[in-house]
Amino acid sequence: MARKYEGHAVGIDLGTTYSCVAVWLDQKNRVDIIHNDEGNKITPSFVAFTDDQRLVGDAAKDQAAINPENTVFDAKRLIGRKFNDPVVQKDMMLWPFKVISGVNEKPMVTVKYKGQEKLLCAEEISSIVLTKMKEIAEAYLKSPVKSAVVTVPAYFNDAQRKATMDAGAIAGLNVMRIINEPTAAAIAYGLDNKDNYDGERNIFVFDLGGGTFDVSLLTIKGDVFEVKATAGNTHLGGADIDNRLLNYFVEEFKRKNKVDITRNPRALRRLRTACEKAKRTLSFQLVTAIEIDYLCDGIDFSSSITRGKFEEINMDLFNECIETVKSCLNDSKIEKSSVDDIVLVGGSSRIPKVQELLSDFFNGKDLCKNINPDEAVAHGAAVQAALLSECIKNVPNLVLRDVIPLSLGINLNGGIMSVVISRNTSIPVKKRQGYVTAFDNQYSVPIKVYEGERARSSDNNLLGFFNLSCLPGAPHGHPLDVCFTIDDNGVLNVSAMEKSTGNTNEITITNEKERLSREEIKKLIQEAEEYRAEDEEFLRKAKVRNALDDCFYKLRKALKNTDLKSKLSSQKVRKINRAITVASNLLHKNNLQNEVDVLEDHVQELESMLADLEVKTL
Repeated sequence: MARKYEGHAVGIDLGTTYSCVAVWLDQKNRVDIIHNDEGNKITPSFVAFTDDQRLVGDAAKDQAAINPENTVFDAKRLIGRKFNDPVVQKDMMLWPFKVISGVNEKPMVTVKYKGQEKLLCAEEISSIVLTKMKEIAEAYLKSPVKSAVVTVPAYFNDAQRKATMDAGAIAGLNVMRIINEPTAAAIAYGLDNKDNYDGERNIFVFDLGGGTFDVSLLTIKGDVFEVKATAGNTHLGGADIDNRLLNYFVEEFKRKNKVDITRNPRALRRLRTACEKAKRTLSFQLVTAIEIDYLCDGIDFSSSITRGKFEEINMDLFNECIETVKSCLNDSKIEKSSVDDIVLVGGSSRIPKVQELLSDFFNGKDLCKNINPDEAVAHGAAVQAALLSECIKNVPNLVLRDVIPLSLGINLNGGIMSVVISRNTSIPVKKRQGYVTAFDNQYSVPIKVYEGERARSSDNNLLGFFNLSCLPGAPHGHPLDVCFTIDDNGVLNVSAMEKSTGNTNEITITNEKERLSREEIKKLIQEAEEYRAEDEEFLRKAKVRNALDDCFYKLRKALKNTDLKSKLSSQKVRKINRAITVASNLLHKNNLQNEVDVLEDHVQELESMLADLEVKTL
């Protein structure tokens, strides 16, 4: 029986380029996608730092061109990875912000904030985005939000999933469940179309987002959603397509003007933004233009690109998507002719060539486009959150059976990976496997647990290890029993028993070496609270500055009215002029450094003067 959580719980799609938050509303008996303070239902996963404040979402992305070195995006591509990972090294060449190696080769983003250098891990950046989504939900619901279901790419490994949970903890969220993005999208699609079919239906979810690509094949029968297979690439998405366009136009600018802009972060950011727009435009037009004034060294850039050229530049990426589709179908043991619906998820799934290749692969089958690809994942996550909440009564009582994305096993003598649970096995699951000692007089057996698909253990990801004591002087071939158990949340427990003595040992895989420690998380939570307090203080000062500026303008305008001025005593006029002078000084001498209480007191004084003047005009 799944644990039930108190209070409002939301579903959050923590995306590479955009994030989205949704909630199940009992009174409406449906999911609402929550719009942010800009009125948009998706929020850029951008975080920026300036001399005065920290910006998140639309505000951060809007200023990226003038502050590229301190505007962080694509943090999801760093989460759960090592600094020397080839993926990280490749991305670093295209990012305007700096990434360095931290403790245990953990990648750390370095930015300048309030004149000081600050180091942030991927979990901390993701937590800032999650905090923003939490605040968006709280503003909508008018009550605190403490719990959430957060989605991840289906092919995220153990370290990446647990790092995402750490990000949630830093944001002050109880992450009730981590679920796969295509599975969440299938929930949204299945519930929306539940009344349209009876019996069993095979749903293929094609999720091409900003930074990751996942596919899943699910069978829906009544209220049971069972994942049959999943496949994907945690480093393939719209950002890679943008990078191809960026490189194409960088070379064109260099060829035309003999100027290399690769070392100019501002120029690259402006050109990247134009490339993102061009990619979207080419989804509904055959040609689009790029016009950027003063791109670099005072040189204007004007160019165009056709849909055909766009497809040529990215065709290998599109073909890679189809190969992943084939792999998923092979693993599922379901023929493509037996797939009933093909559901498109993720903004990049709108690309016409991608849709054409996918439809051709399924022998011309129509693609399902009746759900919003940007919102479907958050929609499904909100349903899962409602199922885990105590206060929700009317949510559909569906049963979700997911799979593990990567094989799990132990290391054998000779460095061989022995698989205990194969990838795409449904969870929860419990499997036992027999082994034997490797040599005579073996007093203990090291049990090393790995995750991955390579034959050699060292080529896979080490999750944890422990030693099992054996019968003293046990001969070669002495029997051992190893048991792998995975619960609903994907938490792995590995135990081993030496049969003759009954000696046992076990480990719950928490990957503490790779994860943030409790102390580090506690420290980052405190820093997040400090950030929040600083942000609130900045907004308070900004608002009082605007109020002061408004009063200053109105008083100056009032004193220019000769009829009104004639009704005032000379002493009153001098007092107003003194107040205007003080206001001017505060406004032009970096007033944000002044105590907010001083500013508010002066605003009250000016507002009182304005009220008196309004009485005089009556």
